Amino acid sequence: MVERIVAAGRDVLVTRGYDGASTNRIAAAAGVSPGSFYQYFPDKDAVLTEVLDRYLDAMEARVSRAFLDSVAAAGPGAGTAPAVRATLEALLDTFGEEPDLLRVIVEQLPRSPGGRRAAFAGRIDDLVTTVLLTRGAGDTDAARAAAWTVVRTVEHLTTGFVLERPGFARAVVVDELTALVAGYLDARLSGGRVASDGPS
Repeated sequence: MVERIVAAGRDVLVTRGYDGASTNRIAAAAGVSPGSFYQYFPDKDAVLTEVLDRYLDAMEARVSRAFLDSVAAAGPGAGTAPAVRATLEALLDTFGEEPDLLRVIVEQLPRSPGGRRAAFAGRIDDLVTTVLLTRGAGDTDAARAAAWTVVRTVEHLTTGFVLERPGFARAVVVDELTALVAGYLDARLSGGRVASDGPS
C-alpha cells in the first residue's frame, strides 16, 4: 500500500505540481480511500517528502559511486578530468530519466538550508573536499571552498541543460563542463595544494 501511495504521489506531483497535489488526488490516483491514505501518511507533505527522499537517495548513490570509482581507477597521480566526466555522466543520466520530476523539484520545492536537497549537496561537497585533500590540498578551508564552488556550478549547469534543452548534444555539454571543472580543480591543485588567492 505504501508503494502505491508513494508512486501515486510522484505522479500527482508531476502532473499537478506541488500546489495541485492533495491528499484526495493522491488517494484517488493510488486507488485507495482517503481514510486508507491517512493510515499510512498524515498529509500530502509526508508523501511528497518520501518521493523526494527516494529520488535523492538514488541520485546520491549513483553519483557518489561514479565519482569514487573513477577516482580509484585513475590513481592518485591523475588529473581530475576522469572523475569529473564520470560524475557528469551519472548526474545527467539521473536527471534525464525523470526530467518532469526534476522540474517540479527545482521550480516548486525550494531548497531550505537544513533541507534534504541541501544535505545531499553537502555530502557531495564532503566527497570532493576529501579527494582534494588526498591529492595534496593542504588548506582545508580552501579545499572546501573549491568543492562548494564546483558542486554548485555542476548542479546548476546540468539541471539547466536537462530542463532548458538548449539544442546541442549532451556530449558537447559533458566536454565543456569537464574542461571547465577539471581545469579549475587542476589549477587549484597545482603546486600540491588548493591555492588561496586571498590576501595573506
